[in-house]
Amino acid sequence: MNLLQNKTVIITGATRGIGKGIAQVFAKQGANVAFTYSSSVEAAIALEKELITFGVKAKAYQSNAASYEQAQELVKDVLETFGSIDVLINNAGITKDNLLMRMKEEDFDQVIEVNLKSVFNMTKAVQKTMLKQRKGSIINMSSVVGVKGNAGQANYAASKAGIIGFSKSVALELGSRNIRCNVIAPGFIETEMTGKLDEKVVDEWRKAIPLKRGGSPEDIANSCLFLASDLSTYITGQVLHVDGGMLT
Repeated sequence: MNLLQNKTVIITGATRGIGKGIAQVFAKQGANVAFTYSSSVEAAIALEKELITFGVKAKAYQSNAASYEQAQELVKDVLETFGSIDVLINNAGITKDNLLMRMKEEDFDQVIEVNLKSVFNMTKAVQKTMLKQRKGSIINMSSVVGVKGNAGQANYAASKAGIIGFSKSVALELGSRNIRCNVIAPGFIETEMTGKLDEKVVDEWRKAIPLKRGGSPEDIANSCLFLASDLSTYITGQVLHVDGGMLT
C-alpha cells in the first residue's frame, strides 16, 4: 500500500538535490506533488513530467518562498488545483558562507530571509487550510549545522537553528488541532552541489562519519516519508537527525 495515497504535498525548492529526492519518493508513494523552484525552469518542467509518470498529479510553481505575498499566492493556487494540502515540506535554502569578519550584511540578511523567513511565510500560508481540515504535517529542513554550529557559516547556522525553535513553537500551538510539526536535520548529504567539491576533501568528511559514507537525497526523503505519513501520527515537535551518526 502506498503510504501517501491521495495526500497533497507542497515542497519548496525541489528541482535538485534533497528537494528533488523528496518529490520523487513522495510521488512513488502516491502523493500529489506541488513544488516550487526559483529559476531553473527546464529542470522544473522535467521533474513535473517525471512525477506524473507515477500516476499522480504534479505541478511546478515558480515562487520565492522568502516573499510573504508569493507564499500566500502559492497556497491559494495549490488549493485551487489540488483541493487540499496535507503536508508542507519547507526545504528551500541557500548558503552564503564566510567568516564573520568578512561577512557582508546582505549575505546575512539574505540567508535568514530565504532559509528562515520562508518557513514562517509558508507555515502561515497553509495554517488556515490545515486548521479547517483538522490535520496536517509540517516538516522543516534544518541541518546538523543548526544544531552544532560551523565556522564560516554563522548566517546559515543561525537560520537553521531558528527553524528548530520555530518548529517546536508551532508544534505546541497546533497540536490540539491534530497538526504536527517536525524538523529533519540532515548531515553531509551528497548532491550535485557536493559533486563539485574536491574528492579528497569529501573523502575526509566521509571518514569522520560513523557510518563512513555521505547520505543520499533518498535517505532524507525516506525520513520525510515517515513524518508525512500516518506512521508518525503521535510524533510532533521533534528533531530527527539524519546524519550517519555525526552528532552521536
